[in-house]
Amino acid sequence: MYIIYMFKRELTESLKGMAQKYPVVTLIGPRQSGKTTLACQTFPEYRYVNLEQTSMRLMAKEDPRGFLLSNPPPLIIDEVQRCPELLSEIQVVSDSLNRNGAFILTGSQQLTLMQGVSQTLAGRTSILTLLPLSLRELAFAGIEQKRDECLYFGGMPRIFDSNIEPNIYYRDYFRTYVERDVRDLIRIRDFDRFDIFVKLLAGRVGQILNTSSLAADVGVSNKTIAEWISVLEISNVVFKLRPWFGNVGKRLTKSPKIYFTDTGLAVRLLGIETPEQVARDPLHGNLFENLVILETLKSAWNQNMPTEFFYFRTESGTELDLLFKSEGCWNAVEIKSSSTVNTDYFKNFTKVASIPEFENMKKILVYSGDNIESFKGCRCVNYKDAGKIVGR
Repeated sequence: MYIIYMFKRELTESLKGMAQKYPVVTLIGPRQSGKTTLACQTFPEYRYVNLEQTSMRLMAKEDPRGFLLSNPPPLIIDEVQRCPELLSEIQVVSDSLNRNGAFILTGSQQLTLMQGVSQTLAGRTSILTLLPLSLRELAFAGIEQKRDECLYFGGMPRIFDSNIEPNIYYRDYFRTYVERDVRDLIRIRDFDRFDIFVKLLAGRVGQILNTSSLAADVGVSNKTIAEWISVLEISNVVFKLRPWFGNVGKRLTKSPKIYFTDTGLAVRLLGIETPEQVARDPLHGNLFENLVILETLKSAWNQNMPTEFFYFRTESGTELDLLFKSEGCWNAVEIKSSSTVNTDYFKNFTKVASIPEFENMKKILVYSGDNIESFKGCRCVNYKDAGKIVGR
C-alpha cells in the first residue's frame, strides 16, 4: 500500500491568470512532468481529449473542423504536437468565439509544437513551461529528502505517486519516451551509439559543451552530435545554459553548458544505483549544481517571469555558476555542495565585481548549509530554498 500524493503545483496561478488573458494557453514541458494532471485539476469543467489516442488523432487530422464541432471549447487538448493540422482550426474557432481561456494545449516536443504555435497562434496564446516537481512542491506534499536523495529521486510525480524505484522508473522512461521521441524526430540507424552518446552526455553534466570531443568519443560526426543534442532539447530531456558575454574588455567563454531537466535521469544514465553512491560519485558537485539551477528555473517559470539565466566564465578561469537580472540588478550565484562556508568560495565574486557592469551585483552562495542573511557581503542560501533567490 502506498500514499497517493496531491501535488500543489506552483504554476497553477500563472496558468489560471493566462487563461483569463489569452484565448489559448500552451503548456509545454518534459513528458510525465504533470502537464495533463495540472491542466485537468485547474480546469475540471473543461472537456479533455488526448491526441496520443489513435482514433482522436485521425479524426483531428482528417477533419479538424468536425473534430472541434464534436469537442467544442472550453477544451484541453493533450499532446497537440501530434496533430499540427489542428492549430489552424483552433485559431479560427478562438477568433470566432472572441473569449479567453477557450483552449488549453499541452505538448512535450518543444520545437515541433512551437513551430506550429508561432506560425498559427501568434498573439493568441501564452506559453508556460512545467518542469518536474520542485523541492518546494515536494515539501508542501510532506516529502522531505536528504540532499543526495533529492538528486537520486529527481522530480517526476509518478515516482512518488506510484512508489516506483527511481532506477527502474528512469530506465523505463528513457526506453519508452526518449527513444520514441527520437524515432519521431529523426531516423537513427544505430541506437547503441545513441545510447552511448546520452550516457557520455550525462558524464558531462554541468560542463561546457564540446561537441567535437563527444563526436570523437562516440565515433560519429560533429554534425550528428549537434543533431542528437537538438533532439534531446526538443524533447525537454536536456537544456543549455548560455554564457553571458558583453563588451567588458575580457575574453569570455561563448559555449553553453549542458544540464538535464531532471537529475534522476542523469543519475540513472551515470549508472548510480543508490543515494549513497551519489555522494561518492566524481560528478556529485555537477549534479548538485544541476539541481540548484533547476530549482531557480522552476521558480521563475512557475511565476511566468521572463528572467534570462546565464553563467559567466573568462578564458582565464574566473567563473560564476549562475547569473541573472532582477529589478535591474545582477544576481551572481556560486553553487557548492558543501555544508560549510569557505572563504575561497568568494574569490570569483571579488574578481567579477571589479568589472564595471557588475560592481553592484548581489552575491549569493547556494550550498548545503544553513541560511545566513549576510556573510562577508554574501547571502548564503540552503539549496532547498534556491527557488527563493529568484522571483517575487
